[in-house]
Amino acid sequence: MLRARNRQSEAAEPKFATQADKIPKLGREEVTSLPINQIEPNPFQPRIQFDEEALQELANSIAAHGLLHPIIVRAAEHGYQVIAGERRLRACKLLGWGSIPAIVRVMDDRTAAEMALIENLQRRDLHFLEEAEGYERLLAEFQLTQEELAKRIGKSQSSIANRLRLLKLDKEIRDIISREMITERHARALLRLASSKAQLEVLNEIIAKKLSVRQTEELVNSRIKQAEEAESKPKRKIVFKDIRLFTNSLKQLTNSLTDSGLEIDYKEDEDDEFYRITVAIKKPERRDQ
Repeated sequence: MLRARNRQSEAAEPKFATQADKIPKLGREEVTSLPINQIEPNPFQPRIQFDEEALQELANSIAAHGLLHPIIVRAAEHGYQVIAGERRLRACKLLGWGSIPAIVRVMDDRTAAEMALIENLQRRDLHFLEEAEGYERLLAEFQLTQEELAKRIGKSQSSIANRLRLLKLDKEIRDIISREMITERHARALLRLASSKAQLEVLNEIIAKKLSVRQTEELVNSRIKQAEEAESKPKRKIVFKDIRLFTNSLKQLTNSLTDSGLEIDYKEDEDDEFYRITVAIKKPERRDQ
């Protein structure tokens, strides 16, 4: 159990150690007590949402048993930046602690981003879309390939590729999936639909009818089949079985144009092979500028 003293808030921090000058060590790393107000969030934090109820439960546990593991930070321009342990940091803030046990490490942005992602992956409660966005950010910011990233964080390349595919869904759809706690398998089924409009329609039906994954897949299959049938259906063609229908329609059009003030010369002619119609429209007189 790790404890530290903060003389100004001793009553608010009953689990802090009584020997402030004695710094415990984990292996070769020193644990020190850092002022909480000097620790800023990790800009590479993949977790977007922090469950308030879960944070309060964590705070209650820390109040009862102390902080079992120090957070990990690195030096920043105006103090420190948390690398691993942001939930613990937030929970200690809820308790009103003024300082927190921490290990200070020297690391570059890439290592900091990887460590933040790995810590959340190990907790297994990181939302799959947040995980995918974390992968995407690491790949983009540090010019990594999927294979390189897989080796660095201990995941298979196919696992990373499958998560990244979910980001093909529109942000509106991803936001709904996250808010409504739709499962990853439901989300994967939506990817099979060609348009965002179809994906959103099916997603709304999943929510309204509380569809299971199997029911969702059946619905998606049905939508795909309908789209294929509509596409394969021959387009309707207008067929004039009697040429008089065509000529009468054309005469009506020219009469309408004549009534509107245009001078039109309409002529019909035919021979053994063709029926010829000539329509000549007189140009309006040109006015001198």
